[in-house]
Amino acid sequence: MAKVDLARVGKNLLKSCDTGESVELQSLWQDQPVVLFFLRRFGCQVCRWMASEISKLEPDLRASGAALVGVGPEEFGLKEFKEKGFFKGSIYVDEQKKTYKDLGFKRYTGLSVVPAALGKKVRDAAAKASAEGIQGNFSGDLLQSGGLLIVAKGGEKVLLHFIQDSPGDHVALEDVSKALGITAKVTAGQKPVCNDDVCSR
Repeated sequence: MAKVDLARVGKNLLKSCDTGESVELQSLWQDQPVVLFFLRRFGCQVCRWMASEISKLEPDLRASGAALVGVGPEEFGLKEFKEKGFFKGSIYVDEQKKTYKDLGFKRYTGLSVVPAALGKKVRDAAAKASAEGIQGNFSGDLLQSGGLLIVAKGGEKVLLHFIQDSPGDHVALEDVSKALGITAKVTAGQKPVCNDDVCSR
């Protein structure tokens, strides 16, 4: 896990998708612990499924005084993402992608994104998404990857810093709960049986 300089990263600006105002990242953890879920794209099928999965924790997070925040690298696809209700927390956009860079979330090249997108983890996650009726599109920045950052109240320390290696990588729900020291009453989505029809898309 790479070292995160919270004081420096905390100064980065994010745009609130509710109010349109810019806020410093550190304002999100000033009064409460926060789970920051960094999406690759709002239109990404796998990202939408991951957003709906982590949203299962939202009631438990809220009950324990923690916030769930989604961050996207651009506004492209945001309207549909919000309308379809994939995510239960507040949503922000990192228009400069500065936080993505500072947290070590990699960018693919035109060549490296294809094998990454066709990997088994992505196919498995896409199959889960399809099984739950979640669709996606290929609009927007296809090269950005994401991850997760959990910060203690007041920016005291990083509780979890996760960087996607493959676009299909995500943190297990129980690992999020464990990092915060809370008990969650949710279960992860069931993995569908992978066959050619489901996994070749």
